[in-house]
Amino acid sequence: MKYIKSLSTWGSSIGIGAALAVGITGCGGQSGQQKEATQQQKQPAFVVIEEISKGKYKIAEEFPAKETRIVLKKLDGTERVMTQEELDYLIKQEAAKIEKGTSNLTHPQEAQVTQHGGMGLGETILASAAGYMLGAWIGSKLFGNPAYQNNRKAGYKSPSTYSRSKNSFKKSAAKRTAAKKGGFFGGKKKSGGFFGGKRRSGGFFGG
Repeated sequence: MKYIKSLSTWGSSIGIGAALAVGITGCGGQSGQQKEATQQQKQPAFVVIEEISKGKYKIAEEFPAKETRIVLKKLDGTERVMTQEELDYLIKQEAAKIEKGTSNLTHPQEAQVTQHGGMGLGETILASAAGYMLGAWIGSKLFGNPAYQNNRKAGYKSPSTYSRSKNSFKKSAAKRTAAKKGGFFGGKKKSGGFFGGKRRSGGFFGG
């Protein structure tokens, strides 16, 4: 598809080569499934959102990145990176719908309704992996809603798109966890140092 070429171009500009170095923080008070989903969302993401019909959108591709970027692909084939101002405006509008209970993201049965027809742009943004980073201020009104994790799957262009995204963020999280284990407390003990070195003859206590 045409957007794939642009995806490569956009991606190189934000450092995809370092994407798998992006990490997450743990979260408590959640089930295993909820924790896994939230961990995957708590990473910056590069997202391609495609307009599939007038005013209806789906997530065409996404993966971990150094910082969050959303590329919008319109029906006429044009592509552009959405500005922060646009994202803030759309998320604010969607937050009002969530507050009123009219958002497709929080309706228990809405996933089936929107599976083929797509969602509004604000809904699709919040359904994407970038949603947590961009809409964190909404808090439990969205991310703590039991229906959200199921409904967000309907925002993806296909089940395979969702699976690829999930796997890429899961691998990124695993790499970050492995890197932490080799960090300040997890690395091999070095000789020398304040407490770890061999005791030298002489000195204040060793004479």
